[in-house]
Amino acid sequence: MTEVPALQDPALEPLNGLTPGRFRDLAAMPSEAEWFANIRNDRTRRAYRRDVHEFCAFAGITGPGDMRAVTRPHVIAWRHTLEERGLAPASIRRKLSALASLFDHLCECNAVADNPVRGVKRPPVEAAGEGKTPALSDAEARALLDAPPAGTLKGQRDRAILAVLLYHGLRRAELCTLQVRDIQRREGVMHLRVHGKGGKVRFIPAHPHALRLVEAWLEAAGHGADPAAPLFQPLHSNRGADMRPLEDGAVYRDIVRYWASAAGIDERAGLCVHSLRATAATNALQHEADIGRVQDWLGHACVSTTRLYDRRAARPEDSPTFRVKY
Repeated sequence: MTEVPALQDPALEPLNGLTPGRFRDLAAMPSEAEWFANIRNDRTRRAYRRDVHEFCAFAGITGPGDMRAVTRPHVIAWRHTLEERGLAPASIRRKLSALASLFDHLCECNAVADNPVRGVKRPPVEAAGEGKTPALSDAEARALLDAPPAGTLKGQRDRAILAVLLYHGLRRAELCTLQVRDIQRREGVMHLRVHGKGGKVRFIPAHPHALRLVEAWLEAAGHGADPAAPLFQPLHSNRGADMRPLEDGAVYRDIVRYWASAAGIDERAGLCVHSLRATAATNALQHEADIGRVQDWLGHACVSTTRLYDRRAARPEDSPTFRVKY
């Protein structure tokens, strides 16, 4: 099906006006392309594009009409192939979700009669309880926060970044999209305006310690007076209109992993930027934060996701073992 992978970016860009030719082009946009254009998050759109393209290649789909011939056994066969490849259950669920979302849209457009993904069993969610992302201990978090030297520009920037992550539980992409103007005063309290998944915006009260470090970084970097400037930038970022935000990969490679190693924190399996989010959530819950408030704080759509960070039941000191008396 060539329309799906061949969708051009101009179809997703804002338009100031439509020429008659452009109007006709958009009116004739295939249903598959229309579905992609409605996915606002760039990362989700790229992932779903890959997933749908992969299924089309597996099923030998070469044109939009072929989608009407897809049946549930085709989808089950694809799921079986994914399992044989050893993909994680979460990855398989996402791929099936992408395909199901596309077919839901095609059903709405009357392009297909029904959704063949419905009724196809998906791999079970990982066992309930704590998630797999490792969280740091309180001592490790303090060591990480103190690892960057305060006397260098990189140290000031990285101290501020680590504090924003550990005190506010932000996702890596949310950190990278912060701008100077996203530090705002609301009802007398400084907040971070965070642009989360699905275009949702939430306001998080800024922790005083993190705010001091951010202000020190902005003063040293010299772009604090530009509201549209990325809050965190590469150290050699150009000034003016060419200022660019810090890249996602650099947050892990040059900051989290780098300073974790410097602080002597062992490179445990799975330690990543998301570990700092898990650390913040775990710490807040252990200090009796309401789980519903933590859900809003993290920007979770469902409280069951927040519960993956609730490790209070796993604390050894609370085990019934130490309540047994003879």
